[in-house]
Amino acid sequence: MLQIRRSKERGHADHGWLQSYHSFSFSEYYDPKFMGFGPLRVINEDWVAPRTGFGTHGHRDMEIITYMLDGELSHRDSLGGGSAIRPNQIQRMSAGSGIRHSEMNHHPSDTAHLLQIWIEPAKLGVDPGYKDHDLDVSTITGQLGLIVTGDEAQAQAHDIAFIHQDARVYAGRLKAQTVSLGLDPSRKGYLHLARGHALVNGQSLETGDALLMAEQTELRIEVPQDAEVLFFDLPA
Repeated sequence: MLQIRRSKERGHADHGWLQSYHSFSFSEYYDPKFMGFGPLRVINEDWVAPRTGFGTHGHRDMEIITYMLDGELSHRDSLGGGSAIRPNQIQRMSAGSGIRHSEMNHHPSDTAHLLQIWIEPAKLGVDPGYKDHDLDVSTITGQLGLIVTGDEAQAQAHDIAFIHQDARVYAGRLKAQTVSLGLDPSRKGYLHLARGHALVNGQSLETGDALLMAEQTELRIEVPQDAEVLFFDLPA
């Protein structure tokens, strides 16, 4: 199964200070055909205006990944943590039994551009926590590199983000090239094209498009020029 989710078909929310595009049903946007894909529940592409952001709000039982594309976003949480993340960094937050936090773009002139990703956990009520991770740029340049895993030992060994779900997230910053990744056909795959143009398993994608995959044995990405992708390897 291959299904394209076009960028222009996503839900859109215009809050003035925030422009947000929703790949799946979120907040006031509802599409019964796109409620999530496996445990992948949310991919929001957000543009946050300078000196604005999300005030303090709460989450429970969700693994939340912030992937920065441009600009910076500062985080404060009820555990006493706080930091700013920028491109080449991601943040993992396990909401677990409950956490409150804020996300603000304190920059005086630059818009923050990011993907906010929610993955449903396999276990509810875990202790909440968060961690910022510097991406090893060498592992995601010209190839697909693992940046998030549900294998705690693997996460510690490679200093990548750990989530409470049997899922893996790969990132790739690709140039004119073809890359491939072997897949388990019993699992699902979801590819989000963050920038550029690509031919993915024979399907033509543009910036913001996604490809939902099932029963596939290989992921094949052909890129004519610079592109940035995220790929989610998910339990069925």
